[in-house]
Amino acid sequence: MKQRLIPIASALALLIPAAVVTSAPASAQVIIAPSAPPPMRVETVPPPRRGYVWDNGHWRWQGRGYVWVPGHWRPVRAGYRWVPGRWVGRGPNWRWVEGHWAR
Repeated sequence: MKQRLIPIASALALLIPAAVVTSAPASAQVIIAPSAPPPMRVETVPPPRRGYVWDNGHWRWQGRGYVWVPGHWRPVRAGYRWVPGRWVGRGPNWRWVEGHWAR
């Protein structure tokens, strides 16, 4: 009986980390840039739109430099508030913290 438990335990040890990795959202990748983003652009925020929240534009790192991503509407999630994404300095690098819904 003990011989059968070892292979099962080994199989579970391999499957559990795989389940954790595959349960992460696709947008949860870590983006690191070697330099600070440029200054924010001035955007004209449209008038409020019922059932939506405005997500301001931001700079996105694309391997060799930053590109501007314009602001856009996001459908509201009842009971949540939108926390916009932001760049955070970490030593000489910059890390993108993805926007998310928070209670």
